[in-house]
Amino acid sequence: MTDKRLLTIGEVLVEIVATTKGDGFRAAQPLIGPFPSGAPAIFVDQAARIGAEAAIISRVGADDFGKVNLDRLAADGVDISGIAVADDGAPTGSAFVRYRGDGSRAFVFNIAHSACGQLELTREAEAVIERCSHIHVMGTALSAPGLSHLIKAAIVRIKGQGGTLSFDPNLRPEILDTPGLRSALGEILAQTDVFLPSGDEIFLFTEAQDEAGAVKDLLARGIPEIVLKRGAKGASHFCAAGRTDVAPLAVEEIDPTGAGDCFGGAFVGMWLMGHPVEEALAYANAAGAHAVTRVGPMEGTATRAELDQFMKDRTR
Repeated sequence: MTDKRLLTIGEVLVEIVATTKGDGFRAAQPLIGPFPSGAPAIFVDQAARIGAEAAIISRVGADDFGKVNLDRLAADGVDISGIAVADDGAPTGSAFVRYRGDGSRAFVFNIAHSACGQLELTREAEAVIERCSHIHVMGTALSAPGLSHLIKAAIVRIKGQGGTLSFDPNLRPEILDTPGLRSALGEILAQTDVFLPSGDEIFLFTEAQDEAGAVKDLLARGIPEIVLKRGAKGASHFCAAGRTDVAPLAVEEIDPTGAGDCFGGAFVGMWLMGHPVEEALAYANAAGAHAVTRVGPMEGTATRAELDQFMKDRTR
């Protein structure tokens, strides 16, 4: 496989985190942040940091939150020429997060009505699409109508030119019932070359009752590769040639937000650069594990050299 230039389209936002644990935001809480965030932004940042040519199309507000994201992405090597800065007063998207006692999270999002929720196809964005031969789709981005329309248009162009598509459902309970989302997800899956579900997301598009049955069904439907993220239990890659597993790395989990996005960015980045599946899976597994050791969704992205050391430290 030759190198391909990677594109993702979707939300760029800041994350603000409660320092106390509990269920939601129905009382005043101490907060930390803003942290650069947004699932597509975390994904593309990790892909760029591992060495892939990577670009993102989005929109941020002309505010400090937008600058926080633009500065981080550019510093990490992401092509940000497709990120528009709103001139109509629309704010950068945001997510307020509070951890519950059991480790689950309560979110308050502002995406659909933020700058990135009003994304349009600009000349700069068109130029970025023309330079790319692979598109990565995050399910969260499909929940905003403007983003969904642009993603579908980019898929038509990239796939029509012989490009490839990777798809991570990355669904939060808060957005799963968004009108039209489920049908949009099915459309994307039908064109997917690499499917990257997490845990039970493997059952989203099949009536199979167990993992093996779900994998068999999805492969039979024409999805060439499936990468199943298992979090603290490692990961598995499935294709017609068989199965590859990678064992988990022992880490102290501090903040799991963004771990799956880092896993995906590392795997797809390595895959597009032509690395063997076994190698790409090992680095992806390490990237996901590394991510949970830092507070903040994008703070745990890592270079290949950093991941080499991270893996070495855990195999002594």
